[in-house]
Amino acid sequence: MNATEADGTPTSDIVVELADVWKTYHQRQRPESLGETFRSLLRPTMKTIEALKGVSLEVRRGEMVAYAGPNGAGKSTTIKLLSGLMVPDRGSVRALGMSPAADRVEYVRRIAVVFGQRTELWWDHSIGASFRWKKATWGIPDDVYRDMLGQLSEQFELQPIWKTLARELSLGQRMRADLALALLHDPELILLDEPTLGLDVIARERMLDWIKHLNRRDRKTVLITSHNMADLERLDARVVMVHQGSVRFDGGFDDLRATVADRRVMTVSTDVLAAPALQGAELTRSDGTRHEYRFDASRVSVVRLLEELSSTCKVDDIQTSVASIDDVVSEVYQQLEKGTVHDLPAKALR
Repeated sequence: MNATEADGTPTSDIVVELADVWKTYHQRQRPESLGETFRSLLRPTMKTIEALKGVSLEVRRGEMVAYAGPNGAGKSTTIKLLSGLMVPDRGSVRALGMSPAADRVEYVRRIAVVFGQRTELWWDHSIGASFRWKKATWGIPDDVYRDMLGQLSEQFELQPIWKTLARELSLGQRMRADLALALLHDPELILLDEPTLGLDVIARERMLDWIKHLNRRDRKTVLITSHNMADLERLDARVVMVHQGSVRFDGGFDDLRATVADRRVMTVSTDVLAAPALQGAELTRSDGTRHEYRFDASRVSVVRLLEELSSTCKVDDIQTSVASIDDVVSEVYQQLEKGTVHDLPAKALR
């Protein structure tokens, strides 16, 4: 446990500290027959879900951490624990030298939380009304409010939507207004849960640029969750992967790619509709006479694959590229599901 000053300020640069955190849910199951319905009135059938199993994590001041994993991996549960909305069953959760739940009144004044599927904006009021409401209820001084609003209005382009009702905003407009509102009190720690969920390509790119700006220029500590690995890789952040409630990877994206060796994609245009089978390569897609293969470049070369392919058909064009981060992560998850993760050459995998 890190020492703290009297006002709760951490004396070290560790902003977030989770130590052996466990969290379990008990979910009531729906009866499937009339008999089960009557029995459930006296003794409901419950399913135990272990959302987090011994999670330990440290985030340092000014760091950006991409907290990744499939649906149900425990990402949102972690954000709720760090927001003070939940308490762990076991283990310790500390942030900014405080307990998020026990010190909630002081703690929430120093953090920002944005959930992609929820809004803090007043639905039937203008964007400006929501900002003025927060200023009044949070007791933000006039000079701080003017300074922050000026910065946020320019950065998030609030002026064109300032008088618009929240319910009339597009999803991209609402997300940028929500993020700006969350930052109005100049927080030290920013928690973002799926902030790009549902955004179109342009809105998503702009949201990612804003998040990078907050971290790079303003030196804000950011913890962001997403199941979209391409978004997280674009942020160039440290990536922590959770799977079935446990941290299974903690490192950089280059390290993550290295866990599945040198995966490459080869796309070829041929004169045949039936894709030829190639030893050491997996057919992933066929579209007419155009076929896509995935292979491990550390085990088989493009030259050898091309020689084998040329012996069975005419090759008109060939393109090679590294595997997408989604393909890499998909393979890591498959290894974890099969219990063969120990076969992967990655020191960062747990």
